[in-house]
Order: sequence, then C-alpha cells, then structure tokens
Amino acid sequence: MGDKYRFELIGFPIKHSNSPWIHESFFNRSKLQGTYIKNEIPLEDDFAEKIMQMKARDIDGFNITVPYKQTIIPYLDEVDAVAAKIGAVNTVLNRNGIWKGYNTDGSGYLRSLESKFSTFGEDKSIRILILGAGGAARGIFCAFTEEGFTHIDIANRTMARAEEIAKLATDKTTTKILTLEEAEQSINQYDLIIQTTSVGMKPATDQSIISLEHLNTSCIVSDIVYQPLKTNLLTQAEAAGAQIHYGHTMLLYQAQLAFEIWTGELVSTENMDKELQLILEGR
Repeated sequence: MGDKYRFELIGFPIKHSNSPWIHESFFNRSKLQGTYIKNEIPLEDDFAEKIMQMKARDIDGFNITVPYKQTIIPYLDEVDAVAAKIGAVNTVLNRNGIWKGYNTDGSGYLRSLESKFSTFGEDKSIRILILGAGGAARGIFCAFTEEGFTHIDIANRTMARAEEIAKLATDKTTTKILTLEEAEQSINQYDLIIQTTSVGMKPATDQSIISLEHLNTSCIVSDIVYQPLKTNLLTQAEAAGAQIHYGHTMLLYQAQLAFEIWTGELVSTENMDKELQLILEGR
C-alpha cells in the first residue's frame, strides 16, 4: 500500500462534508502523507458496483455516512463488536485486503464531552437523558453503556424505537423510556441532556424538541446539530444558566478515532474546534 495513505468518504449527499478538511489537518499534524477524497454515491447508482471499484483501488480505509451505514455491512469481512451491536458502520479499515468495519460515532461523541469538561466521566452514576432514538442515539447510548454509565433514559416521539435501543443496555444500566412531554416535566432530574435528532437544524432554526424551562443549572446540555452551531435548545440552556456543548466537536473526535484506526496515530485536535467553527459559520 506504499507510504502514502489513501482514504475516502462515501455517502449521499456529501458535497458539503467537512471530513476532507479534518483529515487533511490530521495529515499535516501527524506528518503522515495521504489523501482523503469524497466519493459520492447517488441513490440511483449501483452500490455493489461502486464497492467493487473501491476494492479494486485497494484504498487503506474509508468513512461511511448516511444513508449507507447499514448498507455497507454485508460487503465487509469483519465487523467490530461495538459496531455490530449498534448495527451501523462509519469507518472501514483495509488490512491486507480484509475490510473491517467500526463505529466511532458514539465513542467520538464521548471523547468530545471529555475534552470539553475535564472531570466528565469520573462519576458514572450521573443521570443522562437522550432525546431521539435514531442512529446517532443508538451509537451514543452504546458508547455510554460500554463506559459503565448507569442511568440513561431515552425520550422519543415513538416508544418502539426507543425500546429497541434500551435492549442494548448492559446489566449495569437502568433505562426508562419517556415521551417528550414526560421528559420536559422531569427535566430538572438530569445532569446531561443529549439532543440527537435533526430538530432545530437549518432552515428550521426556531424549533426545539422540548422546552428547558425547569432545567437544573448544573446540567450539561449537548446538541449534535451543528448548523446552526448554537441551536434553539442550546440558547434555552444557556439562558437557564446550564453548560452547553456544541455538536461540531463530535465530528472532530469521531474523525480522530477513525484516523487512529487507520494509521495507529493519535493526532491532537487542539484548536481545531475553533477552526471548524469558523468554517461552519462562514458557510
């Protein structure tokens, strides 16, 4: 495979993806040589054929974003235990022609929290509320249960999807399934609230999944939406005196983990959150 790494990103649409900028920054910081290119696969394309072409190119690894995080799995030779549990893959490593799938979304998200709040993770008994029950919620829930957090509740519009995620808990974790109304009423019980849906994303920036009127001021409120950077939910949280956590940092740390899987190098992300913030706000 030579000295120069070759990585790609597949998904649709990915024209506006910041992943190439992130990985180019990692190459510069690590002194490694390589390329990271976007390989957009429109929905009408033959996915299997595109994957065969990638296998023929013998690239070192690739990222997968929506809508192909599940679609890719049958084309892999191995799947990491955590990715198998989540049922989605966002990172593939090619080692001597063997393709192995990983999922760095949840663990990257956890890293982003630990980097912002230095003591985060010391107390595993904090009360956590996840809003939403899609793919991101699933990855984050798994990462937190793997790390031994014991109280993780899920609030969603439809109970069934939240119940599916709750089944992934370890025996250490207790999980209650709530309606969004119930979550709103008991909001003051939580130490960390994680919003994982697309509610509040541009252009519907005035929307919020719940009201944070009765928020506990020692709470951390995190939103994985990063367009806009400060969502309606985060604005409410800040006004209530809570600490806030921006969604764009999750991008950095899941990419850092992917780069580590591919190259064995743990690259510093110092100041990259601010640089990425400027890129996002200038768009």
